[in-house]
Amino acid sequence: METMTLIRARLCAWLVGTSAALGATGAFAATLAEDADTVCKGLAGGTDAVKIDTATLQTPSQLAVAERGPTPSGRITPANPVFCKVLGHIDPVDPKAPPVKFQVNLPVEWNGRSVQYGGGGFNGVLITGLGLPPAYPFDKPSPLARGFVTYGTDSGHESRPGEPPQLFALNDEAFENFAHRAYKKVRDAAVTLMQRAYGKKPDKMYFMGSSEGGREGLTMAQRYPDDFDGIFARVPVINWVGLQHAGTRSGIVTMGEGWINPAQVKLVGDAVRAACDKADGSEDALVQDPVGCKAAFQVETLRCAEGKSGDQCLTDAQIKAVDTLHATYKFPFTLANGLDDYPGWGVSGEDTPAIGPTGGWMAWWLGAAPPAQPPAPNNGIAWIYGAGGIQYVFARDPKLDVTTYKVEDHKARLLEVSGLMDSTDPDLGRFRARGGRLIMLEHMADYAQSPYAGIRYFESVERKLSKSETAEFARLYTAPGVDHVGSGAPANVDMLSALVDWVEKGTAPGDLEVTEQKVEAPSFAVTRAMPLCRWPAWPHYKSGPVTEAASFTCAP
Repeated sequence: METMTLIRARLCAWLVGTSAALGATGAFAATLAEDADTVCKGLAGGTDAVKIDTATLQTPSQLAVAERGPTPSGRITPANPVFCKVLGHIDPVDPKAPPVKFQVNLPVEWNGRSVQYGGGGFNGVLITGLGLPPAYPFDKPSPLARGFVTYGTDSGHESRPGEPPQLFALNDEAFENFAHRAYKKVRDAAVTLMQRAYGKKPDKMYFMGSSEGGREGLTMAQRYPDDFDGIFARVPVINWVGLQHAGTRSGIVTMGEGWINPAQVKLVGDAVRAACDKADGSEDALVQDPVGCKAAFQVETLRCAEGKSGDQCLTDAQIKAVDTLHATYKFPFTLANGLDDYPGWGVSGEDTPAIGPTGGWMAWWLGAAPPAQPPAPNNGIAWIYGAGGIQYVFARDPKLDVTTYKVEDHKARLLEVSGLMDSTDPDLGRFRARGGRLIMLEHMADYAQSPYAGIRYFESVERKLSKSETAEFARLYTAPGVDHVGSGAPANVDMLSALVDWVEKGTAPGDLEVTEQKVEAPSFAVTRAMPLCRWPAWPHYKSGPVTEAASFTCAP
């Protein structure tokens, strides 16, 4: 294990090598070896596009658990060791575009590896790399505490209170940074920092992301296959253009009489469980065969009798809304990589309680009030994201009445955005050839994005490279009953260790177990554990959405 003296010496060497690029004098660099705090602070500065704004040696911190949080893992602030916190930015080419901000955390005791954290939503928030990565067990040391260099970025723009999160998309450079360029730029900046800090490049590099961050992970595998050794993509929003349009369509159909209130959402959730909970042989309030349940559950059984209405039935308009949510969204032309549709959502988890982005229909689809224009804070998140995306990304008209929008009128823009944002290229041959390893995880009660989009993508990789070749470097797991951010059913699993073992030891992940952890500060109790389902490749699958009547089993 390296001593503080050695780390100080290496940090000093880094600064000597950096001084010319940053414009520091030799005398100034020589004084930085006296203590690590001074060395770290001396990193600030820069004369080229990549600039270090601040660099501060951080003292060890203890585990902290908040009483409330937007997500289960959002309550956890893990313990971290002594490290050098580097904040920097990369200047844009377009003076009207924002800079790309980043944070790199350099532990005193480095294990030779790094983890880049992905973002979420429309980004615009600096990802610090100090928290827990996606799906990570609450009681494990953070990657930084395990000796990984960790880092993240705001993807090249900053979201401000009161402004639509898609406002940045009106600037071309900002949008391209969000699409893919920011993650590559920051990855390369982080490698340079590691090389100067420790005297060598990282031995292995990993990427972990969820939702938008999951899309970013697949983007790196597809666009920059030489950059990462292992990638974990949880609930990735890979068919991004399709998602924004399908989510907007599902919002429009809930305007007026189509909106479904919380009591009726519970009615649907109860009906789904009644139809499907016992299918796996146990009555545990968990639908473990969501694919089969989509065929077994018939929302029409909840239709109100003629002339009736109320919380214990659904009107024709509400049934139409549910059918729309479940149905495929079809484009009149082909987008990137030959796709022309977006798969509909499945069933289960409809009434998972809504707290911020945690939850089922109320959190993502319906909100606390019917969709408004412009989107209101109490609307469903999918409407806020989708309608704003239509206005700022596709039509580029902030005042557009979204109900009048027609995709045919914006074909060129949709094709342009699809080429930038849709991480749906099935050809991962270069990533595989250089030894890359990929793990995907889909949550089957996810209403932020359809898990069937990721399943379909994985099967497209199998068709492109063959099932046997795909099995050499990629895995897809599905978690029944889990919402977008990891609540509702067991969802915690150490995918970082699974990736490290696969990349560095050649041990491919097989059967995995997920746990459901209850936060009771300052400890965590495992309340449930179950096998994580490994998605099989269905021999009858051809194209389009996953066959709804397909049988579904977990790995034994």
